[in-house]
Amino acid sequence: MSPGEMSRHHRILLKPEHVDAPAEFSFPPTFSVSEIKNKQRRHLMFMKLKQEKRKQKVAMKKKKKKERDALGDKAPPKEVPKTIENQRVYDETTVNPEDEEVAFDEGTDEFSAYFNRLTNPKVLITTSDRPRGRTVRFCNQLATVIPDAHVYYRRGLALKKVIPQCIARGFTYLMVINEDRKVPNGMVLCHLPDGPTAHFKVSSVRLRKEMKRRGKDPTEHSPEVILNNFTTRLGHSMGRLFAALFPHDPQFVGRQVATFHNQRDFIFFRFHRYIFKNEQRVGIQELGPRFTLKLRSLQKGTFDSKFGEYEWVLKRHENDVCRRRFNL
Repeated sequence: MSPGEMSRHHRILLKPEHVDAPAEFSFPPTFSVSEIKNKQRRHLMFMKLKQEKRKQKVAMKKKKKKERDALGDKAPPKEVPKTIENQRVYDETTVNPEDEEVAFDEGTDEFSAYFNRLTNPKVLITTSDRPRGRTVRFCNQLATVIPDAHVYYRRGLALKKVIPQCIARGFTYLMVINEDRKVPNGMVLCHLPDGPTAHFKVSSVRLRKEMKRRGKDPTEHSPEVILNNFTTRLGHSMGRLFAALFPHDPQFVGRQVATFHNQRDFIFFRFHRYIFKNEQRVGIQELGPRFTLKLRSLQKGTFDSKFGEYEWVLKRHENDVCRRRFNL
C-alpha cells in the first residue's frame, strides 16, 4: 500500500460515522478527577461529574415523592437533614429558664436595675480617633435605630476619661466603633456604671444607601427587640446586654423590630418594619443598617485594657478540633 493510500485509509477510520459514541455519559466507579493533569480538561470533567450527581439527586427526590404520594397517610415522616446546628455538641452551661440559680444571678447581675425598671437606657456612641465618612455614617444610622442614643466625636480622649463623664451625665452605655482602612471593623460595648464590657469584631456592614429595596428611614418609635438562639450562660449574658440597649416598652404603632440572631457564634443584626397587606397577610421591609458581630472578649467592670479581669476570651483555633461546638 502506497503512503497516499495509507493516509486515506487513516482518514476513513477517523471519520465520526465510524466511531460508536456511547449512548449515555458515565464515570467508572474508581474515577478520580484529581488524577487528570490537564487543568482545562480536569475542570470540564469536574463540571460533568457535578452535573451527573445533580441529576441523580433530582431523580432520587422524584422517586421518593412518588412513593410518598402512593402511600398517602401511611408514608413515613420526612427525614430531617443533618446540619451543624442540629448536630451541635451539648454545652453544660445551657440555660434552663426554670433554674433557680439562673433566676438568682439575673436578679443580682449588672442588668438587674434595667430589668427591674429602675433605669432607662441612654447610649453614647463614639468612634476611634479621626473617623472616616463611612464610620461616621454608620454611627449616625445606629443612633436612629437605638432610641435616646447620642453621637459624639472622640477628640483624642482616652476611654478611661470618657467613662466617668458618661456616668456623670446619666449614660447607661458607651458604644465605641473602631475602623481599619476606612471600614468599621470593631465595636466596644460598655455597660455603665458597673460593666460588663464586650468587644466584638464587626463585619459585613451595609449602610442604608447600599441596600436594595429598602424602606423609608425609621421613625422615632421604640422598636421591638428579638433575641434568637442565645442558649448558654455566656449567650444569655449577651442577650441581656443587647436587650438593655432599648426601652422597656416598645411602641407597636411604629411597626419596627430590631433582631439579634445568633448562628454559629455569629450575631446577625437586622432592622425591619412590618407591612400589613390585609387582615391575614403581613410582610417585612428591611430598613438598615445591617451588620454581623463576633464576640472577642467579655470583661468584668468597665473598659480597662491593662488591669481588667476577663470573664471570657475567644481563643484562636479553639473550635478547630470540633466544628459543632459553640459558645453562645
